[in-house]
Amino acid sequence: MRSDRGQSAPLGLKIAAACGLLFLHLPILLIFVYAFTTEEKSFVWPPPGLTTQWFAVTWNRPDVWEALSLSVRVAAISTTIALVLGTLCAAAVSRTKFFGRETISLLVILPIALPGIITGIALRSAFSLADIPFSFWTIVLGHATFCVVVVYNNAVARFRRTSGSMIEASMDLGADGFQTFRHVVLPNIATALLAGGMLAFALSFDEVIVTTFTAGQQQTVPIWMLEELIRPRQRPVTNVVAMVVVLVTLLPILFAYYLTRDGDQIAGSGK
Repeated sequence: MRSDRGQSAPLGLKIAAACGLLFLHLPILLIFVYAFTTEEKSFVWPPPGLTTQWFAVTWNRPDVWEALSLSVRVAAISTTIALVLGTLCAAAVSRTKFFGRETISLLVILPIALPGIITGIALRSAFSLADIPFSFWTIVLGHATFCVVVVYNNAVARFRRTSGSMIEASMDLGADGFQTFRHVVLPNIATALLAGGMLAFALSFDEVIVTTFTAGQQQTVPIWMLEELIRPRQRPVTNVVAMVVVLVTLLPILFAYYLTRDGDQIAGSGK
């Protein structure tokens, strides 16, 4: 039977794909260009000149470092919480059968399916009712609600692809539950957890809506950028920070893609 993989795509399809990619990525390229413009107060095309002075200005802005530090710390802790809870939920749902399993699975993924503004309002109301002041930890809890879903989706898919006979064989050979998890299960799900963790970190780092409802007076990088666009001063600084956000979020997503692109094979199925 003849394979179609070697055939070239029609010209019209190539043009349509190129137009789609330009539509998606041209605005991002403009952000990079305006990070080098000499115009300080407005975005003018073409830029009147190019300079690298805004990188030094950004480096010396303490408010940028404060927002960046807060975003990194929130993303790191939210991702850690998500890795623990998401993995435990995935293990329970995929490896055992119990009444209401599908309902629990739906409830776990619900936060990322709901509009962010609904999650934000719900969290703000809960914090107000419990008299919890807005702080670093309220942002972490808000971000963890959707970070758990990302880790859970990656982990549960990998758990289901892991051959159960490997776990049974480990138990038959005298390994206890912890040893089986450490030496058999964890090596098989490690790349899925790493990918899920990186995706969760990227989502947390650039999250806006939930942060708006849970941050109080604190500013993460996305909130700082919104404030700078509303009350502009040194506009190119915002573009320099946007470049950093693009790199911080893009690199983990690319790495996660390369880690999981060959994950459709069932681990241990040929053993």
